[in-house]
Amino acid sequence: MFGGHSTEPVRAPERDTVRGLETETPPAIVSISDIHGHLPDARSALLTLRDHPSYDPIVEEGKLGRLQWAGGDKYVLVFNGDSIDRGAHNDQVVEMIERLIDQAPPGHVRVTLGNHEMGVLTPDYFSWENWYSVNRTNEQRKAFVQSIEDGHVVAAYEGYNVVYAHAGQTTPYDVRALNDEFITGALKIGNAIGTAQDGAVQQSTVEAFPQVFGLDGSTGRGPDAGVVWLDFEFLPADSPPQVVGHTRQENPIRKGNVICQNVIRSNNRHDGGEAVIVETPERITALGRMADERVQKHVFSLPEA
Repeated sequence: MFGGHSTEPVRAPERDTVRGLETETPPAIVSISDIHGHLPDARSALLTLRDHPSYDPIVEEGKLGRLQWAGGDKYVLVFNGDSIDRGAHNDQVVEMIERLIDQAPPGHVRVTLGNHEMGVLTPDYFSWENWYSVNRTNEQRKAFVQSIEDGHVVAAYEGYNVVYAHAGQTTPYDVRALNDEFITGALKIGNAIGTAQDGAVQQSTVEAFPQVFGLDGSTGRGPDAGVVWLDFEFLPADSPPQVVGHTRQENPIRKGNVICQNVIRSNNRHDGGEAVIVETPERITALGRMADERVQKHVFSLPEA
């Protein structure tokens, strides 16, 4: 994301929806959110498929324990925002994501923008000072903008039954249009990186594209916030069907049409608790690591259309 990779750009519709992929059978979607630089926890979560008898692995351990793509074209992996900041392994998490993008078939690893990835685009907009996101070099910020333009990083991704977005929205939205808007905003920022107008363009872009970047209230997470900031508290049960992260939970939970999967930070001081969401056309399942290393499976009923 910040250093670039060799993978070709992902264009619509593959960029925006699993239904745009050309595979013999519909690939299962695996999503993980809010890694926040906690690499061991992310590894544990992604290996839950390997460790459950009902699933083929999506990744496997290679040399030095690094995760390698093992899913062929049977899986799509969604990193559903906030992969960086807070934890001790930010560089390693970014390297893992870049490696899996390069190893997987085109369009089979998707990254949605979280509010902490937004910090890479708009570091002057925040007062985060010591966090990883706001201390990227101009070259890394430009590489991140290129990843967005190339379709590797999106605002949202459409699954079979739900849309994947870091924080979500209360009313329906067009994923392709939102991703086009995201690219437009990112390119405005990218063109100003390193210039005297950098900070001013960050400010104006946040204001110009509120559905993507918008903050609301003193914490930014209020009911009128954008798709990377809205708090789960303000998503009513009749919101569009979505899988979100952003708001901390101890276990993946469902409220009406919305599933929140942000569990790593609430469990990273304990044994177990890491989890992923797995979606197929027929069902949505949570796979969670138990304290004894076993993997527990929980099937959610499908949201209303």
